Amino acid sequence: MLTDYHNHLETGTLTLEYLKKFTDSAREKQIDFFGISEHAYHFYETADILQNEWVNPRRYYKMEDYVSLFKQAWEADIDVKMSIEMDYTPGRHKEMQAFIQSYDFDYIIGSIHWIGDFGIDLKEYMHEWDKRDIYEIYRAYFDQLVTLAESDLFDIIGHMDLVKIFNYVPKEEEFLLEQFDRATDALKNSKTCVEISTAGLRKPVGELYPDKRLLDMCFQKGIPIVFSSDAHFPEHVGADFDQAEALAIGSGYKDLMTFSKGKRQLMPLGKGKR
Repeated sequence: MLTDYHNHLETGTLTLEYLKKFTDSAREKQIDFFGISEHAYHFYETADILQNEWVNPRRYYKMEDYVSLFKQAWEADIDVKMSIEMDYTPGRHKEMQAFIQSYDFDYIIGSIHWIGDFGIDLKEYMHEWDKRDIYEIYRAYFDQLVTLAESDLFDIIGHMDLVKIFNYVPKEEEFLLEQFDRATDALKNSKTCVEISTAGLRKPVGELYPDKRLLDMCFQKGIPIVFSSDAHFPEHVGADFDQAEALAIGSGYKDLMTFSKGKRQLMPLGKGKR
């Protein structure tokens, strides 16, 4: 089986016509379990969770319209899971939990895009990388990853080592492995799965998320995985999943986690026979 749980409609419209472009692409790519997980910051209902000068102008959706879109899809017998990708925001656990519990999501993705007011994956903030200590950035990023896991609010952590996106990586391997180790220790005690994301292949770093050494630790500690493309355009759905599968198998994985209305089930990974 194959999953693609991390996809966005933000470059188009919240319409059934646009959604079908994604689900049609998923069907063509033989994706068995497909979901849309729009960025939570786009919704007015998350204003009490995350606010900053970059996010605020991009808050323009209503959750009632989002939920309505999925109801239309289900009525049309379109098999698509409803999710959200939430920016994990330290100090806002109660607010995040209240939002998550207010809707009948199939699963929730938690991601780290911000370290304070620093948008680590945004081109607008790239100049900050040369102003800051890379070790402090990584330590702060993995601090958040640990507390994300400990919160147990999320089913999946998105692009687990996104912090490497612009190829700023600490030279000291011992330091890096230490961050990986404490992150995976926290994840193994949570319900949170790790996604193998092919989005990194389309970014400056030019490689999958997560790092092979990090994924090896995930496998050794029994942390389940999913596959995701983080597609923002229909043509990117299921992109480069042959590489995701090779990485997973190389680390020892034989199964993917699947989700439906909060319920989860392990399924054998791979396209198999159709």
